[in-house]
Amino acid sequence: MSTIFGPVHSRRFGVSLGIDLSPSTKQCNFDCLYCELAPAPAIEHQHTIIPVETILTDLKEALSKYPSIDVITITANGEPTMYPYLNELIEKIDTLKGSIQTLILTNSAGLSEPNVFNTFLKLDQVKLSLDAATAETFKKIDRPAEGIEIEDIIESIFRFSHTFEGKLFIEILFVKGVNDSPNEIEALNRTLMRLECDRIDIGTIDRPPAYAVQGLSFEELYTLSQLFDPVLPIHIVSRTHANATPSRYTDEEILTTLDKRPLSIDDIEALFDFDSKQRFQNLLKKGKIVQIERSNVIFFTPVENIDRKRSK
Repeated sequence: MSTIFGPVHSRRFGVSLGIDLSPSTKQCNFDCLYCELAPAPAIEHQHTIIPVETILTDLKEALSKYPSIDVITITANGEPTMYPYLNELIEKIDTLKGSIQTLILTNSAGLSEPNVFNTFLKLDQVKLSLDAATAETFKKIDRPAEGIEIEDIIESIFRFSHTFEGKLFIEILFVKGVNDSPNEIEALNRTLMRLECDRIDIGTIDRPPAYAVQGLSFEELYTLSQLFDPVLPIHIVSRTHANATPSRYTDEEILTTLDKRPLSIDDIEALFDFDSKQRFQNLLKKGKIVQIERSNVIFFTPVENIDRKRSK
């Protein structure tokens, strides 16, 4: 079974070639409620390990077929930091990739281990998951292996965010009735305000989950996003844009909305009715609204706020 998949075209990360460090089976130290893979008990170590040379052989073949790649994405059917030869693999990928960026998608649990922390510093981009900031909610939604504590994860993310020189993304996935309460949002907000990152992606369930849980609508995600501090670089990631009900916004309401939370063009298409989109375009032409770019995603914000919106 090949360890390579893609290329995948992503608005957030560009054209990505994926490396799956556990292609044949789920191996993870979490058993998340929302996982798109089948339920499986959280484990501490990988039991099935792919040799580094096998991965490199697969990668060389894929790069020869697809030379126009923006990013090599390291992931797994489970958690990639459980792969015991991750540091060696990344160092060898660096000798092959040329100008291509390296990215890892991780649940953040391994970051408290010094070897993982130092290995991540060698990457160009890192996406860290943080679904909860309180111990009770963390254990409920992410169902971690014994000994993994959210306090350790948060402290490791904090240290990493102030050390890492590449692009850092935080991702939060919301499950209805589990991690979307005002108290949990407040705890997440306090945590996020301590971090230095390029973008915070918030999303919800958009594929069949492992357990009987539900996602949020786009409108619910948008309302939830308003509870975070406006300086945080939050991006709503949702495949449910098309199901949203557009509303009417005046010029003042458009500017107020963008002041509270910069929006992408997908958000605007979902939230604004036809006349409101026309008013938005007029404000854009008049220079009252400007574009800002956060790692491949374009957002719109009032011109007065361009200096105060937070980025790494």
